Amino acid sequence: MVFPPRLARADEAAEIIKKVEDNLNGRSAVLKIAMIIKTSRATRTMKMESFSVGSEKSFIKITYPGKDYGITFLKINDAMWQYVPRIEKIIKIPASMMLQSWMGTDFSNDDLVRESSISRDYTAKILSQSDTAYEIELLPQPEAAVVWGKLVMGVAKPELLPQSVRYYDEEGVLVRILEYTEVKRLGDRLYPSRWVMLPQDKEKYGNQTIIEITEATFDVEIDEEYFSKRALQRFSE
Repeated sequence: MVFPPRLARADEAAEIIKKVEDNLNGRSAVLKIAMIIKTSRATRTMKMESFSVGSEKSFIKITYPGKDYGITFLKINDAMWQYVPRIEKIIKIPASMMLQSWMGTDFSNDDLVRESSISRDYTAKILSQSDTAYEIELLPQPEAAVVWGKLVMGVAKPELLPQSVRYYDEEGVLVRILEYTEVKRLGDRLYPSRWVMLPQDKEKYGNQTIIEITEATFDVEIDEEYFSKRALQRFSE
């Protein structure tokens, strides 16, 4: 079948975004992460371990600082829970809080557990391309439970890795920018090892949250025990 140019271009954009997701997530991923949160008043660091299968399952454990050690997060499909050792309680995080700040950072709960899938929830269109990169516009599907009015993603050729994502609200106002840098070989693939979230609203302008991925393995078997509510407390220690 011969597609009209417009449809062929839309199909190409969707294929690029799917490959970007696959390159970031893999079939599965085990990561060690340092997160640096910078504001006008202070800088603090957290460390964590992350276990994920695609975009459907994710388990995160905070390992530093000591006061937060053992806080765990579990995401299965569209549901998310948190365990706080200090109060020995499992808390279900409602959908209405998925876009709230994660642990006081510039990332949201949704960002950290990959609740939404860009390839599933957005329609992609190539805005422009050069010899080295694509610029792709992503508009939400009518039925998608997302809050962003538009995303614009920069994608590096030929690796098909993200370079940046610009997040716009429903009024077209730029809310935040996520930059992916320092591509290096992690596990069996090239991977952006430094992610920097830059809020653009006046109250937080100048703040940044940096994710540094220090170790990574992909496409390995992960014990299913990580993806049950029992894991929240069991693997907290």
